[in-house]
Amino acid sequence: MIEHPAITAQNKPIVRHKRHPYWVRITHWIITISFIALVYSGVEILMVHPRLYWGDAGNDLTPALFELPISRNYHHNGWEKTKPFFASADSPVSASRTYEIFNQNGWGRSLHFLSGWILVITGLFYLLAGIFTGHFKQRLSPRRNEFSPRLWATDFARHLRKMPPVADDRYGLLQKYIYMGVIFLLFPLAIMTGMTMSPAITAAYPFLLKIFAGAQSARTLHFFVSMALVLFLLVHVVMVARSGFKKQMRSMTFDT
Repeated sequence: MIEHPAITAQNKPIVRHKRHPYWVRITHWIITISFIALVYSGVEILMVHPRLYWGDAGNDLTPALFELPISRNYHHNGWEKTKPFFASADSPVSASRTYEIFNQNGWGRSLHFLSGWILVITGLFYLLAGIFTGHFKQRLSPRRNEFSPRLWATDFARHLRKMPPVADDRYGLLQKYIYMGVIFLLFPLAIMTGMTMSPAITAAYPFLLKIFAGAQSARTLHFFVSMALVLFLLVHVVMVARSGFKKQMRSMTFDT
């Protein structure tokens, strides 16, 4: 954050904080609320089927890449003893379920879908505004002389010890790398893998299934990317608190 000293009557410096542009503040909070709704509904969806696969298909009767212990559906083993399909004339077409699973995710999917599109539309506006106003180039893009592992390691070490002084261009080197990674890598991956799980979208754009090696692979990648974004959010909140919560909230809200 940029801090401008001013001189009082007693010749003591006071600090005036430069606010973010209004479009940054508005999109920041819309994206934040949408993302929290996505995480909340995403956890509920995972609770219904806490198994992740790799490839085109996956269900309770196929081997999982791994299983998440987040609901009573975890390792429920709620099936009758499996039998080969069509082994005889009276073979079952499908296995019978013997366990009452948690299966109430209609509202979760609806909330996830709605929040996802709000985030996509707002994020697209933020991306275009950031490009055409020069926000990314002026504030977030590392300068040519900042592409140095030594400078990155130094800034990282300063963050571990304590919050470093705020740079004149608002963001420190470590912040620039992380924010650019979130904006141009993690969020696009989360959106694209989410779309790949939609049969309607992949019917129109089947190349998405090839890019992510199948719908179930996209779901697994979507999970890991989402966890990375949740980790970013938690660290971001901690760093905001360490650098002065009231000061940072004033620069990101309409507080005068």
